[in-house]
Amino acid sequence: MNLAFHIARRYLFSKKSHNAINIISMVSVFGVAAATIAMVCTLSVFNGFQDLLTGLYKNFEPELKIRAFEGKTFRLNSDFDLIRAHKEVAVFCESLEENALIRYKGSQASALVKGVSDNFSELANMDSLIYAGKFVLEEEGFQFASIGIGLASLLGTGSSFIDPVTLYAPKRTGSLNPLNPASAFKTRRILLTATFGIDQPEYDDRIIIVPLNFARELFEYTDELSSVELKLKKGANLQRVKEDFRQLLGPDFIVEDLKEQKADIYRINRVEKWITYLILCFILLIALFNVIGSLSMLILEKKQDAGILKRLGADHKTIRKVFLYEGVMIAFLGAFSGILLGVLLCLIQQHFGLLKLGSGNFIVGSYPVLVKASDLFFILLTVLAVSLPSVWWPVHYYFKNDELP
Repeated sequence: MNLAFHIARRYLFSKKSHNAINIISMVSVFGVAAATIAMVCTLSVFNGFQDLLTGLYKNFEPELKIRAFEGKTFRLNSDFDLIRAHKEVAVFCESLEENALIRYKGSQASALVKGVSDNFSELANMDSLIYAGKFVLEEEGFQFASIGIGLASLLGTGSSFIDPVTLYAPKRTGSLNPLNPASAFKTRRILLTATFGIDQPEYDDRIIIVPLNFARELFEYTDELSSVELKLKKGANLQRVKEDFRQLLGPDFIVEDLKEQKADIYRINRVEKWITYLILCFILLIALFNVIGSLSMLILEKKQDAGILKRLGADHKTIRKVFLYEGVMIAFLGAFSGILLGVLLCLIQQHFGLLKLGSGNFIVGSYPVLVKASDLFFILLTVLAVSLPSVWWPVHYYFKNDELP
C-alpha cells in the first residue's frame, strides 16, 4: 500500500483518535455530503417536474410536427406522400389551427380552434384526457366538437348540453359593410360531445377540437393546413426520422420534436434548474471552508510527526502527499456518501411521496423526482473540482518553505 495514503487513512479513520481534529474532519465530510445531497435532490426534483410536463404534453401533442417556415398555412406536396408512406410513421394527421370567438348563450371567449383529420384519436391519447362525454368528430353525417374543461366552464356549457356553441371568425375575403359589422364574420354552430383536460391552462382554457373540414369552412380555406402531426411506430429512431424529413422537405418547412415545440417551457425549466445549482455550488464552497480548517489544524498538530518521518527517510513530496490524501479522502467521502444518500432519498420520495406539495389543486400530490445518471456524474465532477483546490491550498501554504521540526 502507498505509504502516504496509509498514513492519511490512519489519521482520518484511526479508532484511537477521538480528538477535536478528527471530529472536525468528520464534520467536514458531513458538510460536503450535505451540500451534495442538496444538489442531487434539487436537480432530481427539476427533472421530475420536466418529466411530468413531458408526460402531460405527450398525451396531446405529436412526436413530430411539420409546419411552414413562412406563413401560417401550407398545402401538401408530393414530399408529404413519401412521409405518409414512411415505414416508421404510424399516424399522419392533418391539422388547421386558428383563433376564433366562441359563444354559448350569453357567454363568450376567445378560443383556439383546432381542426383535425379523422385519425386524431390515434395520434393523441384522448381516452385518458376526456372528463365527460365521448370524443367524436363525425358520426352519421353530423359534425361534433370536444372542448377544453376550462373553456367549457367559462362558457357555462359541457358535453351533455343540447344547445350548440357558435364560432365566429373574420372573413378572409370581401369588404366590410359598416352598416352591418356582423357580415364581416363567418359563423358556424357545432354540438359538443366531450370535455377534455390536460391540466395545462394553455390547452384546457383555450382549445376546441373540431373536424378538419369544419375548420376549413369556418376560416374559408380549401386544402390548406397549419401543420402535419406525426406519431412514429414503437422503436422508431426519432432523431434520425426527424433529420430525414428535414432533408426531404428542405428549408421551406420546420420539423420539430416535442421539446422543440415547447422550447420556451423547457428552456425556463433548464434555466431555473441551473441557477439553483449555482446557488448550491456557493453553499458547497462555504462547506469547504471546514475542509480547509480541519486540514490546517491537522497539519499543525502533525508537524512533529512529519519531522519524524523526514528523519526516517521520507522525502518532502511524500510528507505533502499524506496531507493531500487526507483532504482528498474527505472530499471523496463527502461526495460519494452525499450522492448515495441523495439517490436513496429520491427513491424514497419516488415510491412513498413523503414530501407533499401542499393543499393546492396540483396535478400530483407530492414532489416528483427523477434521478439522471448524467446529473450524478456532473455533481461528482463539480464537488471534486471545487474540493481539490481547497485541499491543495493549505498543504501548499504550510509546506512551501520546507520547514519541518
